[in-house]
Amino acid sequence: MDPTLLTFLLIYLAIGLIAGFVAGLLGVGGGLVLVPVLTWVYVHAGFPAAYNIHLALGTSLATIVFTSLSSLRAHHHHGAVRWAVVRRITPGIVLGTLAGSLAAAWLPDQGLRLFFTVFLFYAATQIFFGFRPAAHRQPPGWPGMTLAGGVIGLVSSWVGIGGGTLSVPFLTWCNLRLQEAIGTSAAIGLPIAVSGTLGYVLSGLAVGGLPTGSLGFVYLPALVAIAAMSVLAAPWGARLTHRLPVARLRRIFAGVLYLLGLRMAWSLIA
Repeated sequence: MDPTLLTFLLIYLAIGLIAGFVAGLLGVGGGLVLVPVLTWVYVHAGFPAAYNIHLALGTSLATIVFTSLSSLRAHHHHGAVRWAVVRRITPGIVLGTLAGSLAAAWLPDQGLRLFFTVFLFYAATQIFFGFRPAAHRQPPGWPGMTLAGGVIGLVSSWVGIGGGTLSVPFLTWCNLRLQEAIGTSAAIGLPIAVSGTLGYVLSGLAVGGLPTGSLGFVYLPALVAIAAMSVLAAPWGARLTHRLPVARLRRIFAGVLYLLGLRMAWSLIA
């Protein structure tokens, strides 16, 4: 194997190990870390500069397909998934995520970077302070859930996440217990990941000059390595949840997200 390819493969394995462990330990999806890190790795790998973040977003969503399955199974086993809510919000989720990911090929690199950077600061602040909206109402009917799902799916497709940063506060506001909000959000993450991956594959098929090993905007070597290590590492992190000071670790993780956000902001300015 080419030494350069081997080096990048080891990097992808390490990224998957860290992302999976953090997801299992803190219950925070790895997309917030995967996208900026993959963007920088792709730059050093010599991928087309105009599509680095597109490839990072598509690859991140594709890895979530695998990690969300194990998370969904665990939450369902504990009875924490409100399937009635999942069924009502999924049509909007699929429509919003597909629309955003299909439109990605026409969105400029700088615009996607700016959107992701702003969202990264929002997510870091939410995690650091542990913001949770007070419950004010019951889940809305089909029109309201479709609209909410569309917004969550659209934003998720442009930041490469499973939507938990948005769906957990929304479901908490809709009077779901926190455990149910987290479990239901994990279930929602699967249609986000599947429809987002499909959209990034389709939107990237017509783009020329993408690196060998790409399926649209999904870079398969990174996907395989990251998904394999994430699935292995997530249970390790979950087992340590009750042994480590998770509240303090969440603040440390939020600090890391702030640093990543500052790095992304600097790259925009530079």
